[in-house]
Parts: sequence; C-alpha cells; structure tokens
Amino acid sequence: MPRPAQTRPTQAQLQQVNAGFYDMLWSGSRLTDPCRFNTWPLVRELSLALPRRLEVAPGLRPRLPLDGTVFVDLSHSALARLHARGARAARGVISALPCADAGFDLVCALDILEHVVDDDQALRELARVSAPGAWMLLSLPLHPAAWTDFDELVGHYRRYEPEDIARRLATHGWRIERSAIYGMQSSSPRLLGLAQHYLTRQPERATWWYDRVFMPLGLRLQRTLHWRPGLGTTQGVDEVLLLCRRVSD
Repeated sequence: MPRPAQTRPTQAQLQQVNAGFYDMLWSGSRLTDPCRFNTWPLVRELSLALPRRLEVAPGLRPRLPLDGTVFVDLSHSALARLHARGARAARGVISALPCADAGFDLVCALDILEHVVDDDQALRELARVSAPGAWMLLSLPLHPAAWTDFDELVGHYRRYEPEDIARRLATHGWRIERSAIYGMQSSSPRLLGLAQHYLTRQPERATWWYDRVFMPLGLRLQRTLHWRPGLGTTQGVDEVLLLCRRVSD
C-alpha cells in the first residue's frame, strides 16, 4: 500500500531524493541507445514523422532519437553524457520546463509523473509546450494497492488508479488513443528485496551490477510491446504506456 498521506514528502524533499538517487545511478552508468528498447518499434515512425520532439527526464535511457530531440533532465550526470553524444539537453524539471509554448509535436515523459507531488502542474506544462494536435507518450505505474518499498526507494510519490487516468488527462486536453502493457520492473519480491538492500547499503556496487549485468539482461528479456485501442484492460498490469493526442486547451 502507499505510504500514509501524512508521511509523504514535500516536492522539495522528493526532488532531493530523486536527484540524489538518479545522479548516483547515472554517474556509474552508460547511455543506452533508444533503438535497444522495446519501445523503439512503437515510436520510430512517429518520431520520424514529428521532428519537433521533447523527452522529459530520460536519464541515460532515452526512448526518442538522440538526433533532433530536445531532452530535459534534472541529473547533471545524465546531461553530461547526453551532451557528449551530441544531444540537445537542458537542465529542468517537468513542473517548470525550460521550453517555449506550443513548440513540440511529440512529447515523451516516461516513468516521471509518479515522481512529482503536483502532477497536475506537470500535465499543464506538458500541454503548454505541445502544439495543437501534438502527440504524447506517457507511462504510469498502476494500482495504489500494489505499492512496495521499492516504489519509495526509487522516489515514487504515487501509483495511479486506472479509472482516474483518462479523466485526468482529458482535463488537460489529452485523449488516450492507444496503450501498451509496459514496465521492466521484476515481479519477484526476492529480487526486488535484494535490489533495495544493495541500493541502500552498497550503492556503488549495486549501480555497477545494474549497469553491466541486470540492464543488459533486462534488454535481452524485454517482451514485445503491442498497441491496443484506448486504455484497454488493466487488471494485473503493473505499468502502462500511453499514446495520447492533444485535442483541446
């Protein structure tokens, strides 16, 4: 279950947790090319058709092409490696994007909305920087009852009720066009417990194993993603990838 509301951190505290965790993770990691992820077959043609692209908080796991995409991230380590690969990258957060209004036809925000306290402000910012008719790729962890200590360790603030997603997105001018069952998190409590133990007590060793063993293994074991109309069934789904269309202000 999620942590009680009275023990939830403020935005400043959560941002500090996220910055510390991901700077530690990315400082010992290598950048993974977008084409190696199972999201690539779903986004490749979309990316080619929409050259004005923004990806928020990619870390070192960007899903959109490095060439031509604007990246915004909080981590200095991630930004340095993105710059080293020739990518256009700026420091910022999803709730205050350093981007002009209506500047993008495709925005991508995977594994980020659950990390911010004011997700309505984040959705407002994603809408602000999106042109009329723009597309958005968004991923969300589902089912508050599925909350684990691992959610807290990686800086999550919430999980989402499936029935709440379409309503929240519609409030900010987005319509869900397609979805795919998504996520690379292990369902094994034992593996999750070991990951939490080493990330908490031996972070340098844990990040080495993550980057050089578990991440390559995870890439090899990725399941193929398939689009389905609308939100689709969410029973037993840990995380969902959404393709949304900008329909109104």
